[in-house]
Amino acid sequence: MSEEEWERFLRESVAGAAGAPVEPSARAREVERRLRERAGQPEGWRTYSPARPHRKKGWYVVGLVTALALLAVGLFPQQVVGWFGGDGGQDGAPLAAESENPREAPGAEPDLRPTLAEPFRGSPAARWADGAAGITVPPAKATGWMDAAQVERALRQSRDFLVDAGLDSRVLRGERPTKAIALLNPHQADVQEYLRTALSSTAPTSETDPLLLFSRFRPEQARLVGDVVKTRGRLTYQEGKRGAVEVTADVTFVYPVTPAGDGGRDAEVVRTIARRKVVMSWDNPAKVITEPGTMSLVSYALDMTNGGCSAPTGYFVPSFGTAAKQPTDKAHQVDPYDRSKPIGAGNGTTAPSNDCATATRS
Repeated sequence: MSEEEWERFLRESVAGAAGAPVEPSARAREVERRLRERAGQPEGWRTYSPARPHRKKGWYVVGLVTALALLAVGLFPQQVVGWFGGDGGQDGAPLAAESENPREAPGAEPDLRPTLAEPFRGSPAARWADGAAGITVPPAKATGWMDAAQVERALRQSRDFLVDAGLDSRVLRGERPTKAIALLNPHQADVQEYLRTALSSTAPTSETDPLLLFSRFRPEQARLVGDVVKTRGRLTYQEGKRGAVEVTADVTFVYPVTPAGDGGRDAEVVRTIARRKVVMSWDNPAKVITEPGTMSLVSYALDMTNGGCSAPTGYFVPSFGTAAKQPTDKAHQVDPYDRSKPIGAGNGTTAPSNDCATATRS
């Protein structure tokens, strides 16, 4: 290599040859990497992106509103249903079982006429349980002379008595309440006398009316619509006299009926509503003369509407076609669905005190 070529080589080594590739800088390599990893328009080196706002406060508000809504549903379910357009009809959610004394009457329902297809339409009973399922039985614990298992059996038989007396289809047709009578202490003289008189007399008095304990309709006057009777109520118990287990039943029965001779699709449907309070004593056989599996009656009372306002006949006598013509006595109006008030006004073994009062709804 000549001296001229060697000097030219040294100069190009220091200054770089024209057109030779140039290695990118560190910043250029970083930009290129970000462009490959991110889609869309790249941010400039001095572009500012504000931080997203925190949303925790919004979630706190949503949680608080939800909690308040659930509390309102728990405390005032009927009113909440009304706020959202619920009609309280047969499509409404069933009510929870009654576990304590109600504090107020059920909320107002739309004024809808009952039909053969929907006999409880327009009634609070549309959301009640069917038959025996509507009678709440509390947990059993040892009381008086009975252990827990015996108390459980006494509660079950107490409910059986209510079912046999107020729901049995044969009894509702006017037949003798044989199964219910079998649960009554045959040695209780006053009750046995009541049964003989009440179930044999053609002209019972207010004290010997079989309706005090048993639900009955004359087949030639009225017939039940379908096979469902709505009920709501509960049993309670405590230690009674001489260590007995005293069971108190407070139950409302709703009977949809139609005229016996009217079988058309547009037949009139009305409801007879009976509320009974029966106090039963499951006595210690070591202290009271009784028979196994039977109980003594302490008291019994009845409130009813649309069951008849004339002299007692021993049967419910619902009014058909005349309810709208009957005068309204505002001084004696009752809400048959209001279970917050005590039943009756007598000594517990007399006829209903409001059987001829005007019902505010049926």
